Amino acid sequence: MSYRISHRAKAINPSPTLAMNALACAMKAKGINVINFGVGEPDFNTPEYIKNAAIQAINDNFTRYTAAAGIPELRSAIAAKLKRDNNLSYNPDDILASPGAKASIINILMTICDPRDEVLIPSPYWVSYTSQVEMVDAFPILLPTDESTGFKITADQLDEAIDSLTSPKALIINSPNNPTGAVYTKEELEDIAGVCLKHNILIISDEIYEKLIYDGESHYSIAQVSDDVREHTIVINGVSKAYAMTGWRLGYAAGPSEIIKCAARIQGHTTSCVTSITQKAAVVALNEEDGSIEQMRKEFEKRRNFLVGELNRIKNIKCLMPKGAFYTMPNVSYYIQNNKKGVINTVELCHYFLKNFHIAIVPGSAFGMENYVRFSYANSMDNLSEGLDRFRNGLENLLS
Repeated sequence: MSYRISHRAKAINPSPTLAMNALACAMKAKGINVINFGVGEPDFNTPEYIKNAAIQAINDNFTRYTAAAGIPELRSAIAAKLKRDNNLSYNPDDILASPGAKASIINILMTICDPRDEVLIPSPYWVSYTSQVEMVDAFPILLPTDESTGFKITADQLDEAIDSLTSPKALIINSPNNPTGAVYTKEELEDIAGVCLKHNILIISDEIYEKLIYDGESHYSIAQVSDDVREHTIVINGVSKAYAMTGWRLGYAAGPSEIIKCAARIQGHTTSCVTSITQKAAVVALNEEDGSIEQMRKEFEKRRNFLVGELNRIKNIKCLMPKGAFYTMPNVSYYIQNNKKGVINTVELCHYFLKNFHIAIVPGSAFGMENYVRFSYANSMDNLSEGLDRFRNGLENLLS
């Protein structure tokens, strides 16, 4: 039977990061020793005090539906966290808890975008941004960056891009960034915010990696620039990365109450609410942090230093030192342009490494940038060391 599939569904490509992870897992299931650099989640366990809170919620039979936007104590805990960590003042009514930050973003896009609206996205970008914009019948407008800009857009670049558009609605900014690890400074965000105010466009600020910043630097939210900027900003965050809770599925959006209330109505007709047990665990995670975040951050910084240092020791590889998250993107253009195996792009390169050298890395094209690949250092030091050996051997083999 032939089914009439919607144009929207046909246009959406599978997540390349999840696809690469699935291939790696399939090989592992066959007994192949694959080292996975593609996974975008901490390799640490959820802290015990959070797991105990979830067990208590189950024992208390807190297992039913909740309000779509989240239980009051969770929204209050998120508001307290935003005030404590970011000096941002929100009421609980300004906050929507969703099943993951990804769900938070699509809820906001569905709330603010009409068909043919334009949403500006710095490139390289997290793989779901463009697909989610297209899912709401809006247009993703890419703002290219490269190593010379530290993989960050400039205010002038943004201003010029907006001037060329017919229906600019929002800017999605992600700091710390996936896939590059770039972190915007306070001054850079102030300049970018000024451009957004000038053109009266909204800012979706994805800050899911805010706790993972290195070299003694700290996170700054664009919503902190001024009260006016905060009223134009929807802050996206969650517990997945900081608390090693990716599978628990809890993200949140904080912003103008008019937008948040509409987004909550949309969520009420899609996913209903975040799992009740997860909500109880997240309240404890946010209110009773036990030092686990800092321990994890220090370990990631050590791994980052090792991985990037070793990548830059490889001939014809250049890799910027990321300031945050747990990813880095080495430039592999030399090996694409000069190899003798017929590899012509990063997709083919990553499949070559997975098939022949049993390491999973993600092609830069998945993030809108050819000639780069993404490594995740959410991995053990032993795996980083062994994986780098395999990577070096694979590169040498490409030229022979």
